[in-house]
Amino acid sequence: MSEKILPLDFEKPIMAMEEKIEELMRLSQESKIDFTEEIDNLRMQAEEVKTKLYHRLTPAQKLQVARHPQRPNLLETVKMLSPNLWIELRGDRAGTDDRAIIGGIIEISSGPIMVVGTQKGRGMKENLTHNFGMANPEGYRKALRLFQHAEKFKMPVLTVVDTPGAYPGIAGEQHGIGQAIAFNIREMARLRVPIVSVVTGEGASGGALGIGVANRIYMLEHALYTVISPEGCASILWRSAEYASRAAEALKITAQDLLRFGIVDGIIQEPQGGAHQDPALSSQRILETIESAFSELKPLNGDRLLEDRYDKFRKIGAFQEAKTAALSP
Repeated sequence: MSEKILPLDFEKPIMAMEEKIEELMRLSQESKIDFTEEIDNLRMQAEEVKTKLYHRLTPAQKLQVARHPQRPNLLETVKMLSPNLWIELRGDRAGTDDRAIIGGIIEISSGPIMVVGTQKGRGMKENLTHNFGMANPEGYRKALRLFQHAEKFKMPVLTVVDTPGAYPGIAGEQHGIGQAIAFNIREMARLRVPIVSVVTGEGASGGALGIGVANRIYMLEHALYTVISPEGCASILWRSAEYASRAAEALKITAQDLLRFGIVDGIIQEPQGGAHQDPALSSQRILETIESAFSELKPLNGDRLLEDRYDKFRKIGAFQEAKTAALSP
C-alpha cells in the first residue's frame, strides 16, 4: 500500500473533493447504487482545480511544495536514477563524515558519474542524523574530496541541491564554514570535468553554492534558489519571520524567475502536484535532463569546460545605472 500524501494548506479544497469521491465510491459499494457519473464529474472537477492551482502558485506556496516532508530526497532520487549501482564514499579524510552531504558513484547510460548532494531525512530521527540538510565545514570538505576523486578518474559530476543553508551554529563558525564554502566555489570552478547541478528543493545561501558551481544548472519546477531563505530575509528587513511570504515574492526565487534572469539553464517539469506525487516520474525526468546535459558537454576538453563554466557565471546578473538629473549651476 502506497504512503498517503500529506496535503498542504492550499491543497485542502482539492483534498475535500477527493474525500467526497472516496465517500461516493464507498457508498456505491455498500448500497449497490451506481454513482459512476457523479464520481467521474467530481474527478474531472478536482483535476481542473488542481491544474489551475498549480499553474498559478505564489512563491510562498512553491516554498511549501519544495519543503514537503515527502518530497524525494537525495538517496531516494539516486537509487531511482541508478537502480543497479550506488557506491557511497564517506568521510573527509580528516576523521569526520558529515551526513548532511552524501556522495558516491552511480551509473547512467553514458557511464559512471560522481553524485554529491545535500540529504534531508524522513521524520525527526533521520533529520537529526542529516542535520536537516545543513552541512558543516566537514561536509563541504568531503564534497571537495569527491570532486577531486571524480576529476582524477575523469568522471562527470552531478550535484543535487536541497538545503535551507549551511549549518549556522557556533561549531560551524569555529570550524571555518565560510572558508570551506569559498574554497569549494574556487576549486569547483577549476575542475576539468563536466559538472551539472540540479536544485530539487531548497537551494539557499552559501550552503547551496558550496556544491553549486556547474556548467549547467537545472531546477525542478517548484524548487527555489535564493541568496537567503525567505524567513531569514524577513527577519533582517522587517524584524519578523511572519513576513516570509512577502520576502519570497520580492526575492524572485522561483525556477521560472531564475530561468528568465538566465541564472539557471532549464526547468524540469514535476508531476502534477509536485515531485512527491510521483517520485519515479520525477527522477526519470531528472535523468533525461542530466543525460542530455552531459552529452552536450562531453565533446569539451578541460580548457573548454573551464571557459564554459567561467562564461556562464560571468553572464549571471545585470545592473542598470540610474539617470541623475543635471545639477543647475
